[in-house]
Amino acid sequence: MSKKIKAVIAIGGTGGHVIPGYNLALHLKENNFIVDLITDTRGLKYLKSTKNLKIYTFPSSPLIKKNIFVTLFSFLVILYSILRSLVFLLFNRPTIVIGMGGYASFPICIAAAILKIKLITYENNLLIGKANKYLLPFSDKILVSYKELEGVPNRFNKKIYEIGNILKKEIILNSKKTNHIEKIKKLNLLVLGGSQAAKFFTDSLPSIFRDCSNDGIPLKIYHHCLPHQNDGLSLFYKNSKIEFEIFNFNHNLEEYFSKVNLAITRSGSSVLAELTNSNIPFISVPLPSSADNHQLKNAIYYERKNFGFLIEEKDLNLRLFHFIKDIYRDNSKLNKIILNQRQYSDKNVYQNVDKVLKIVINEKN
Repeated sequence: MSKKIKAVIAIGGTGGHVIPGYNLALHLKENNFIVDLITDTRGLKYLKSTKNLKIYTFPSSPLIKKNIFVTLFSFLVILYSILRSLVFLLFNRPTIVIGMGGYASFPICIAAAILKIKLITYENNLLIGKANKYLLPFSDKILVSYKELEGVPNRFNKKIYEIGNILKKEIILNSKKTNHIEKIKKLNLLVLGGSQAAKFFTDSLPSIFRDCSNDGIPLKIYHHCLPHQNDGLSLFYKNSKIEFEIFNFNHNLEEYFSKVNLAITRSGSSVLAELTNSNIPFISVPLPSSADNHQLKNAIYYERKNFGFLIEEKDLNLRLFHFIKDIYRDNSKLNKIILNQRQYSDKNVYQNVDKVLKIVINEKN
C-alpha cells in the first residue's frame, strides 16, 4: 500500500490488549500508514517508552452493575468517552479504526460505527471479550487468533478471519527452535505474572522454589514483578541461596527466552503464543478472576494441543513442587511439549492482516 492511509488503533488497558496493538502499530507504520493509538491511563503505562507513535488517552469504564449510582456513573463515563471519540474522529478522519478489545477500545469503535468509518476488531482469546461481542454488528471484519473462538453467533461467521496471534516480529522470525533436551542440569525458570505482575505468584512461588532447591534441584529464577516487589523478592532469593534475576515490565521479553527451559505464566493469549512460538515449555496458571474465566479456556486449549501444562491456582501449592521435581528427574515431558510446539508458528500473521486490510479498505460502503 504505497499511498499513506490513516489508521486509529483502539486498545484496552491491559498488556494482553496493549502489546498486540503496539505490535500492529509498528507493522502499519512500516507499511506507510499514519497511525494513532488510543487507550486509557492503564494502557498508557505500557506505552510510555514508545517513540514515533501518537498516543491519546481517553477516560474509560466498564458498565458496572453494582448499584444504580455506580451504574449511572460508569454509563456517563462511557457516554462522555464516546462523545470525545466522535470529536476526535471528525477532526482526524481516519480511513480505518481497529479495535484490539477491552472496554477502553469500545467508545472509539462505536464512534467509528456512528460516523461510518470502516471498523475491524481483533480477538486473541478463545472466548470473545465483552467489548468485542457488543461490537460484532458494527464490525466490517473480525480478526481472530483461533478458529475455535467461542461466543460469536453464527450470523457473524462471514465476518471472521483467522489470522493468528499478532506477536512481536522478532519473536516470530528470530525465535530459537529448541532441540531435543538430553538432560537438564539446571532448571532455568521464567516467572511471568501477566502485565499486572500477579501478586499471587510473588507471594506463593518463591517458597515453592525454596523447597525445590532444598530437595537438591538446581534452579535459576528469572522473576517478573512490579518495582515495589524487587527488594523483598531479592532478599528472599538471596537468603534461600537461589540464583535469580528480577526484572520489571519491558517490551523485550524475548531476551529471556534464550535463557530458560521452562516458564510459569498466567494464561493471557499473547504470552502463551509467544512461548509456543519460541519453543519454551510452560506451566499455565489461569487468573481465576479473568473476565468470563477466559484465561482458563486459553490454558485448556494449549494443554489439549500439548503446547504446555495447566495447573489451576487453587492447586498450585499442592502440585507445583512435585511437578518441578518430576520434570527435573525426567525431561521427556518437556521434549514432548517442544516437539508439538515446533509444529506451530504465527509467521504468516502480518501477511494475513495485510490481506484483510486491503479487502476492507478497498470495499465500497
